[in-house]
Amino acid sequence: MYKIMIVEDDPAIAGAVSRHLGKWGYTAICIEDFSAVLAAFLKEKPQLVLMDISLPFYDGFYWCSQIRKVSRVPIIFISSADDNMNLVMAINLGADDFIAKPFMLEVLTAKVQALLRRTYDFTAERSVLSCRDVILHLDDTTVECGGKSCELTKNEFRILKLLMEQKGRVVSRDAIMRSLWEDEAFIDDNTLTVNMTRIRKKLEELDCGDFIRTKKGMGYLVEE
Repeated sequence: MYKIMIVEDDPAIAGAVSRHLGKWGYTAICIEDFSAVLAAFLKEKPQLVLMDISLPFYDGFYWCSQIRKVSRVPIIFISSADDNMNLVMAINLGADDFIAKPFMLEVLTAKVQALLRRTYDFTAERSVLSCRDVILHLDDTTVECGGKSCELTKNEFRILKLLMEQKGRVVSRDAIMRSLWEDEAFIDDNTLTVNMTRIRKKLEELDCGDFIRTKKGMGYLVEE
């Protein structure tokens, strides 16, 4: 289930939002150290951020801009400062939605669900594949994890896409090569080994080195 990071310095509000989202099956992480929001974001790797504007040390606009330097994760501002200037500034800094306090928890949950669907749902027009903390962008062949991203070669992208589409199942080396042949990428066994090594190295650089498991004598597995 999706992980949501709550950046709200009112413990009552943060707790209420966390408990309510938990009832819907989401994992809610409440930030306590407001001087290190970006560090917490990189550590927790959430799929969505709820961000207040008025925070200790630095405001929500600052942290939104910092997150946007490393990630495209959806951000919803929750704030009592609901004037048009704050709304415009939030959107210009890369926020995806804005909800004014006081708000109904059901309305907030509906906004969260809608934004998660738009961002991560698998549909015919989907632009990403997501599994655990890894997001594969289908439009620009980049892979993202924990707010960091890197580019994949065409074959690396095809291999990782196949494994993520078959998550929870072991995919044999022969099946991977047959899939690439259908795309006119005629790779042999040695070339597949090289590509797998490169993919794993790139995932390690994103702190997701254990994302692809080798099942000896069987193939490769991305666990759900």
